[in-house]
Amino acid sequence: MAYKDIEHVITHRRTVKPANMNGKKIDDAIVQELLQLADWAPTHGHTEPWYFMVYAGEKAQAFAADHAEMYKSFTPAAQYIQGNYEKLKTQADLASHVIAICMKRGSNPKIPEIEEIAAVSCAVENIWLGATAKQIAVYWGSGGMTYHPAMQDYLGLGDDDKVLGFLYLGYSEEAPRTGRRVKPLEEKVKWM
Repeated sequence: MAYKDIEHVITHRRTVKPANMNGKKIDDAIVQELLQLADWAPTHGHTEPWYFMVYAGEKAQAFAADHAEMYKSFTPAAQYIQGNYEKLKTQADLASHVIAICMKRGSNPKIPEIEEIAAVSCAVENIWLGATAKQIAVYWGSGGMTYHPAMQDYLGLGDDDKVLGFLYLGYSEEAPRTGRRVKPLEEKVKWM
């Protein structure tokens, strides 16, 4: 593969919100290919802490409904917003798959938690770049109950594990937006 091909995929990766997906289904085999890319992420000590729960079709809608109900049950009345409930409930309506992004803590206590989280993030980027190459729209959501202990319980995770968000995969008719960076690279790099 040429550098230009890799550069193109990286610079054309975009976020597409689930509301802008079109409901067309992605073949499960393609999602499996993307998960295989995730499995090649770098990992300190070979802990491979990424753990994904994949919801497709009706299961994706059921997950969204459960997420909304969890929000309703665990959000104090003074902070509850009906619009947030509705958004969570319909978030997967036009997505093909929803993938829970989890970090299952490795058994080596010498590996800092931040490194396990970074490894999972690299795995997600591998999925996203593969999806971009296949013209699949992706959104990494972390709203609602993502970081609440109830979600951790819902997904059957241990005390040392973490939910890092949810990937929504689908197709979109939306033309890819032009990418932009807010700060120049020179402000983010210091050569020594």
